[in-house]
Amino acid sequence: MTAKTAFSLCGIIPAAGGASRVQPLPCSKEVFPVGFKRLEGDKSGQGVRPRVSADYLLASMGAAGAERIFMVLRRGKWDIPAYFGSGRAQGVDLAYLLTETPYGAPFSVRQALPFAGEATVLFGFPDIIFDPVDAFTHLLTRQQALQADVTLGLLRATQPRKMDMVELGEGQWVQRIDIKPMHTTLRYTWLMATWTSTFSAYLSSFLAKKEPTVRDRYLKVQGGRRPEYYMGHVLQGALVDGLRVAAVCFDAGTYVDIGTPDDLYQAVNRAALNGE
Repeated sequence: MTAKTAFSLCGIIPAAGGASRVQPLPCSKEVFPVGFKRLEGDKSGQGVRPRVSADYLLASMGAAGAERIFMVLRRGKWDIPAYFGSGRAQGVDLAYLLTETPYGAPFSVRQALPFAGEATVLFGFPDIIFDPVDAFTHLLTRQQALQADVTLGLLRATQPRKMDMVELGEGQWVQRIDIKPMHTTLRYTWLMATWTSTFSAYLSSFLAKKEPTVRDRYLKVQGGRRPEYYMGHVLQGALVDGLRVAAVCFDAGTYVDIGTPDDLYQAVNRAALNGE
């Protein structure tokens, strides 16, 4: 049963990952400093503070008018709520949820859906820093105009093998999601999304069917990195099952993913060069 909510727009951020590819880190990846920001209204030059990775996504969601943002954690990542608190410093209303299913981002998202209820959802990854900052506003405008179930924000992929690549059809409707392909002629990857309660309901039912298989594959791996189930799997399932998935292409946009040591170095270096 879908819950009634007192808000119409919310954000969901999966932050339950272990950041295994970039360890060791002194803190959760979501609160690792990757730049600087000036405190609002400060003209003294003394109001510059470190800016952590997830702050960029929170700012983008806040700029689109998200009335509440749910950040989904796993046990042990208490430094995230300790840093962000209520979200007041970021100008948003933050709430934290705990997931017990470590299989991937869709399962973290599912944990927040009962609290999101019928609200339109803004979704993004806290370890991907992108521009334009107002990307979600463009997605919401297109979603409303087309009555799409999901709208994806697309940028040109710099490393297709690490990304979900998107095949577009006429009118920039999404036709297919190709997850981390070894070889591809596709140009765009998706980095953020908006969706309606129709997709929220679909995600829950889709994962209920897939979870036994996903869990078995996860538990079979006793050493090394365990398999991860991606949001791209759910999106591809939605396309096969007839949901309407639209897209907005940000051809002038840029992004950096801090999921590996090289990418993290690039993000910190870019912020220093840009004076961020």
